[in-house]
Amino acid sequence: MADSHFSVNLGLFFTGNLILTSNGRFLLFLLLNFLFFFATGFLFPVLVSSVGINYGQIANNLPSPEHVVPLVKAIGANRVKLYDADPKVLKAFANTGVEFIVGLGNEYLSKMTDPANAQAWVKSNVQAYLPATKITSIAVGNEVLTFNDTSLSGCLLPAMQSVHTALVNLKLDSQVTVTTAHSVAILQSSYPPSTGAFRQDLKGCISPILDFLSKTCSPFLINAYPFFAYKADPKQVSLDFVLFQPNAGIVDPGNNLHYDNMLFAQIDAVYAALASLGYKKLPVQISETGWPSKGDENEVGASPENAKKYNGNLLKLINQKKGTPARPNSDLNIFVFAMFNENMKPGPTSERNYGLFKPDGTPAYGLGFSGIAVSSGNSTSSGSSSPKTDGPSIYLSPPANSSSGYLAISSSTERYVWSKWGRMGMGLISMVMAFHV
Repeated sequence: MADSHFSVNLGLFFTGNLILTSNGRFLLFLLLNFLFFFATGFLFPVLVSSVGINYGQIANNLPSPEHVVPLVKAIGANRVKLYDADPKVLKAFANTGVEFIVGLGNEYLSKMTDPANAQAWVKSNVQAYLPATKITSIAVGNEVLTFNDTSLSGCLLPAMQSVHTALVNLKLDSQVTVTTAHSVAILQSSYPPSTGAFRQDLKGCISPILDFLSKTCSPFLINAYPFFAYKADPKQVSLDFVLFQPNAGIVDPGNNLHYDNMLFAQIDAVYAALASLGYKKLPVQISETGWPSKGDENEVGASPENAKKYNGNLLKLINQKKGTPARPNSDLNIFVFAMFNENMKPGPTSERNYGLFKPDGTPAYGLGFSGIAVSSGNSTSSGSSSPKTDGPSIYLSPPANSSSGYLAISSSTERYVWSKWGRMGMGLISMVMAFHV
């Protein structure tokens, strides 16, 4: 991710009861609050580098993309990841300097193996918005290799190659990369992190993709959610360990590196897996990670307090510009999930409560920095929109009224990959999950 910085004024979102009745009132709310806190000097600047945000839209009450722009900048995000190539969003963010990853859903992979289709898609969904909108990457498919669908897996690399060829033909390959996001379920082992390895049954698919990424200078994307490890076994998994809170941590016996949080251990396990196949220098980006602020009774750990700790502590770590124990000099390129609570997402309650913001633009909870107030604003529907791809997903066919042609909905299927996290007396067991929000 880019190393540019935004001075964050998260104090401008104060506690209050806001009833959103129109786009004009929403914009006025943002403007008045900014002016008030700026004039009174009640600012709380936080410099955050390499922060990304996932912008999903499976909801019928979200603000227009034009009103999302100041929210993205308010949290210090300099990158946005979409699950499609929504023209309204791409137009709204023109000339803002915010970088975009646009998505191409799983349901289109077979079509994208045809170079003509790929070129038509790139022309309509990427070239048409450059250079005003800084589209820097195309995510082809999402968690394809862990669907156990050989026909889909077989289309992934050819689709990526066709999209890249289209970029070359249009002379865009120097500014737009092609990649795909993976679930942590592609790992056969993750503890200790130094012994991280890909699943044997997937190596035949993964190796050619890694070769493609390496040759095209594209990043390796992984979705990681420590929340599901804790939810699955709260008695064995340390809450402090998954929330970046002070804790004894674990030591990797393979290299004596100390880990005090699960996410960094997962990242280094991915780096180890890449190195084992000869791709030690391939950059890794966390394309999704987050924590829900609300859940069902059996969703242990889903609360505003824990969401605040997870995302707040994560942003602080990113701001420190420190890498992981195994890669201390590598940037933490992380996309937080997600921008908004999305009221139309299927599945358990947690799926509708990953947002940093409520639909009315007020924070879903404080982010742990001084001056950030917890909002009590009320969300109200401001219209309807078609469900869009959002979260670690299983893509389904888009609805007929899709405005962009790349809309999809997710499944709430959970898949588990067990691995032991041993340390003397700690007995920490982590369940590394691929959860389809």
